[in-house]
Amino acid sequence: MKAFRVISHDAPPRLAETQVAVPGRGEVLLRIEACGLNHADLLMARGTYQETPPAPFTLGLEVCGVVLSAGEGVDWPRAGQRVAVFSGQGGLAEQGVFPASRCRAVPEGMPPEVAAGFQIAYGTAHLGLTRRGRLAPGETLLVLGAGGGVGLAAVEVGAALGARVIAVARGADKAAAAQAAGAAETLDSAAPDLKGALKAFGGVDVVFDAVGGDLFRAALSACRPEARILLIGFAGGNLPEIRANHLLVKNVSVEGVYWGG
Repeated sequence: MKAFRVISHDAPPRLAETQVAVPGRGEVLLRIEACGLNHADLLMARGTYQETPPAPFTLGLEVCGVVLSAGEGVDWPRAGQRVAVFSGQGGLAEQGVFPASRCRAVPEGMPPEVAAGFQIAYGTAHLGLTRRGRLAPGETLLVLGAGGGVGLAAVEVGAALGARVIAVARGADKAAAAQAAGAAETLDSAAPDLKGALKAFGGVDVVFDAVGGDLFRAALSACRPEARILLIGFAGGNLPEIRANHLLVKNVSVEGVYWGG
């Protein structure tokens, strides 16, 4: 079968022929219909992701497909059922073997490409805003990097949870997408006085930060007492340094959020 393989971290991934694995105990073989592409896949290809498997391997963290067969001990899912799987690798291929315990039923009418791409973005957003951020109705949520997949998911989930959402993204197109997802206010990340603009909105209770760097510092200055800052990732390439006294005087918490991917 064909698969998109990382042969070496010193060379670009390439389409290659590889053998179809046989499902072992607790595993299922899928005919893959769709696979999401995430920033983590790009980092894995370079060998810089924290959970990069040894080369060679097949890229692809989240997939949707139809079960072809199951290994010993698998009662569900059964052959012919469509499932979504969030696994560590193997999705960018015609077929793949995955743990049955990671499979989830795909709702009737959900297209395969939506089911595949739903898992990491919305899983990260929901975990961050509910379990880690404890976002409550009526609070103000600031989403940094709102133009990306996980950022847009955070805007949508935050609005659904009853928060007032302020979205920070670069450019008019991404701002419009954030508004369509439920943002009450939008700001351009390239604005000359982002810190002042955020303060003008009256402060924030929860920060969902997938960017880091200067945006993190601007968000910290806009935090209300007892705000929660959620660290999702550092797409800006700059790890922020936190002055602990700024956290102390406002009882601000900084929470790590790792759903995977």
